[in-house]
Formats: sequence, structure tokens, C-alpha cells
Amino acid sequence: MTTHVTDQYKTRIKHAIETFAPRLTEIASYIGAHPELGHEEKLASALLAGELEKHGYRVERAVLGLETAFIAEYGTAGSGPIIGLLAEYDALPDIGHACGHHLICTMALGAAAGLKAIVDETGGIIRVYGTPAEETKGAKIDMAAAGLFDDCDIAIMAHPYCQFEKSGSSLAIDALQFEFHGKAAHAAANPADGINALDAVILLFNAVNALRQQTKDEARIHGIVSNGGQAPNIIPDYASAQFYVRAASRAYTDELARKVTACAEAAAAATGCKVTVSNYEYSYDELRTNEPLSAAFTANLIANGIPENEIAHANDHGSLDLGNVSLRCPAAHPFVQVVGEPFQLHTVEFRDSAQQPRAYEGMAFGATMLAYTACDVLTDRDLLARIKEDFAKTVGGK
Repeated sequence: MTTHVTDQYKTRIKHAIETFAPRLTEIASYIGAHPELGHEEKLASALLAGELEKHGYRVERAVLGLETAFIAEYGTAGSGPIIGLLAEYDALPDIGHACGHHLICTMALGAAAGLKAIVDETGGIIRVYGTPAEETKGAKIDMAAAGLFDDCDIAIMAHPYCQFEKSGSSLAIDALQFEFHGKAAHAAANPADGINALDAVILLFNAVNALRQQTKDEARIHGIVSNGGQAPNIIPDYASAQFYVRAASRAYTDELARKVTACAEAAAAATGCKVTVSNYEYSYDELRTNEPLSAAFTANLIANGIPENEIAHANDHGSLDLGNVSLRCPAAHPFVQVVGEPFQLHTVEFRDSAQQPRAYEGMAFGATMLAYTACDVLTDRDLLARIKEDFAKTVGGK
């Protein structure tokens, strides 16, 4: 299609989102004020799904048996590209929506409302994925494994932040739990009869700390003692530790996980304990950004008043369950400025600033940029071809 026609579509998108913006703010404010942990987001999920139905979307709830997951869809099969918009809405323990998920889900909702205004003419399908529990046992893992993204031409979401930032990479992660089983005894009267499970945990941490010198710079290994015994006069017969093991690739993450597990096994052997190893959260793969898709989002930012020198280069912000999605279809995860101070994610300062009027303005702008980028994919066959070519090159995809 011509640039003129695409611009007309974007004008209609903008009008639809501006009209919807007051309601978007109400929804974001409500979710922000009612934080729910992963897989417990009943209020947020119901509110978002109901709003999408009001906009004419067909909604499937409890996808894959996950009570707070949903998929909403509008459009005609076979008429054009399938656009995946990803919504997250889980909060963090104690500090609520300090990662801004109340804005992530409403950016997806706003983009869906904007695209509804044009997709009957452009062809294609707009699909909103309601994905619970990104912070722990991310539903995107289950959805990706079940093939629910395999027919998407793109999957995109925008993350609120203190600056604009291009979509980059993320770290693959394994969440490992080590449980040591020993033998209890009175720590003063008959310590020789005991087998100290806490000693095994301490040796595990020392062994991991020794391992760090032989790991690549990209490695991140960090853990806590989740159970260290019951009383100082009882030799602990049970102790446990939980670790996150991260790296830039799934292959190196797997290698590190094996080495950390070997540290636990050595600690058990040294103390006479038995050890059991498990994953206490899902493993996430690394994000592989689709560069043409990311560039299209950046181009829309620049075309709509964001100076290029104010859009930061891609940074690693930890681990995302979107990584697993990016191995199934072309994906991007840019960051949108919603706060004026350099507050970092997962802090009380960011949480509080992300529930102010400026943040809601940033949310509406992010929704518009998502919809504009999706509009480009719907109307520009060359862009879609470049997206597919990059995906095939970097992932080996369709």
C-alpha cells in the first residue's frame, strides 16, 4: 500500500486510541491499585478480557487450563498477517506493580482498540494474549510450548521504563532449588550423631563463589538460603537454597546449571547429606529480537517526535518469558518512557511514579506506537518479508 494510505490508517488509529485513553487510564489505575501475584490475577484478567469483548474481540478464557490466561482475537483468517499483542498483568510480592505491568497490559489493550479501527480494511488478525505470571511461572512458556504463537507473523509488547530504549536481548534463566537432607541431633549434647544439612548449604555457596572466577562475564548466579534450620541448638536435618542461574544463551545457561548442580552434589558428599534438585520456577530462554520489527517501532517513535538520540541502545534487563516466544515467531520488546526520573524497575519509586498522570500519558503513547508498528506490518509486504527473513536467519524459523 502507499504511504498515503498507511498514514490515513494511522490517523484513524490515533483517533481511536485518543478516544479510548480516559478508559485506558481508569483500567490501568485500577489494576495498579489492586496488585495480584502471578496466576492470581483474577481482577485484571476479567477486566481486560471484558473490555476486549466490548470492542468486538472474541475471547477465550482459561487458556491451557490457566485460570487467568486468555486469548482475544479480531479479524478474518487468511486475510492477512496475524499480529500478536502481549499483555502482562501480574505484580511483585510486597511492592505491587513496580515493574509496570498495569501499563503493559493497557498498552496492548489500547493498541488492540486502535487496530480494530482498520483491520477490516487492511486484512489480517489482531490477537491479544493475556499472559499471567511473567515474574515467576510465565504463561508464555506454556503457550509457546503448546504452539500458540507458531502462526503469528509478529509478537510485540512494550515495557514501561524511565527512558525510550530499543528492543534488545534478555538472559536465559534456570531457577534451581537444592534441598539437603541430613540427621538432627542436639548441637551441644551429642553433635557427633548429627549430619548438618545447613553445612551443606554453606558449602554450596562457597563452591558457587569459587566457580564464579571460571564463568563468562555474561553469567549471573545468585541465590538465597530458603531454609537454614529451626533452632541453633538443633543440628539441622533439612536445609535448602534457591538459585537463579542466567546467561546470554540457553546453551551456556544449561552448562552453568550443570556446574552449580555439581557444586551441590559435592557439598552433599562432603557433609554426608543427600540432596534433591528441582526447578522451582520455569526456565526462560533468551530473547532474540527481530531487528526489522524493532527498527519499525523505533522509526515510529522518531516520526512521532522522539529524537533519535533519546532512544537508548538495547540493554539487558534480566530475563523474560518472551524469550521463548521469540524462538517461535518474530518478536520485539521495546521500552517506552513513562516516568521523568531515572527510577529503575522493581523499586517503590518506579511503582509510585508509574501511577501518575505522566505515566498514563506514556501508556497511551506506547499503545499508539505498538498499533502504528502493527499497521506497518499489515500494510507493508516488504517489511513483513524482511521480518520473516531475519527470523529465518536468527532462529531458523518459517
